[in-house]
Amino acid sequence: MSNLPLRIAMVAPPWFELPPRGYGGIEAMCADLTDALVERGHDVTLIAAGRNGTRARRMLRTYDVPQGKRLGEPLPEVWHTAATARILEDLDVDVIHDHTLAGPLLARGRTTPTVVTTHGPLDGEPGDYYRQLGDSVHLVAISRSQRSQAPDLNWAGTVHNALRAGDFPYRRDKEDWVFFLGRCTPDKGMHLAIDAARAAGREIKLAAKCSEPAEHAYFEAEIKPRLGPGVEWLGEVTGERKKQLLARARCLLFPLQWEEPFGMVMIEAMVCGTPVVTLRRGSVPEVVVDGVTGLVRDDVAELPDAVEAVGRLDSRDCRNHVIEHFQPDTMAAGYEAVYHEVLTATAPTPLRARATQEDMAPVA
Repeated sequence: MSNLPLRIAMVAPPWFELPPRGYGGIEAMCADLTDALVERGHDVTLIAAGRNGTRARRMLRTYDVPQGKRLGEPLPEVWHTAATARILEDLDVDVIHDHTLAGPLLARGRTTPTVVTTHGPLDGEPGDYYRQLGDSVHLVAISRSQRSQAPDLNWAGTVHNALRAGDFPYRRDKEDWVFFLGRCTPDKGMHLAIDAARAAGREIKLAAKCSEPAEHAYFEAEIKPRLGPGVEWLGEVTGERKKQLLARARCLLFPLQWEEPFGMVMIEAMVCGTPVVTLRRGSVPEVVVDGVTGLVRDDVAELPDAVEAVGRLDSRDCRNHVIEHFQPDTMAAGYEAVYHEVLTATAPTPLRARATQEDMAPVA
């Protein structure tokens, strides 16, 4: 069973194409996973929006144009989910792998098992949402930290995200400034990164998505007043420019203020040979090796000293760590094991059928 190729329906969100040209962490992960599964011999049908830049055998579109400009509105994902349901009616697949938020609502009653990757936090309402779904879906966490937020859910496994190391440049010699890369939100701690860089006497470059109203509000309140000498605002950066910035920086300064489920930017930095200076939150201890691929601290006040000390780390250790632990084939192998386990658990077996017959037999 474990060596058999599978027919997989990969359901991506409707916001960005695969792979994304810019922002789109979930879409990037879906694209890499799709390609790696195809390379391992599986038959993948991609359900998504926009163009297909993956190696999937075929792509079935919901939207012709990705709906990224409407990110945050409920209707595009609901419409995408309804269209996906109709598409799945005509597909003969072994497993459905859904990366959307609304899609799992339609899993109940399906004969084909649905695997769902939980890409976001699970405290509060998100965790309660998945509890309502019960055993209609088989959940996969992207870190042990994320899974620990809701250990009672119907977990099928834990699989870390990944990236293709060959797509990122490696640079051993670094420049004398630090880098922040992420979203323009309080939980990413960009304002704290500015303060720490200034305290360390280092210049900082800031690259962040800032397009939604809440992001604009945070920028006006916390970032704009801090701009000035030694602080350069770049806005959102993508593609080769982003990769070159990651490779050139002394370190990635990432003072998280929430329990980050994974944090793709950390492995993006490390694969470029750039260490990460961050706080011990969420998945950080699973991703960054303290004292080897970065410096992990418990308090914001410790970050300026860490920015100075990070220069002693070896850039080769950073890249090698990503190659060893966070490559797409490793991720695909993890999901492959989940698929087979789910299929084994949900498929009728002679033993299960015999037990059912015995249960139904009249009592003498």
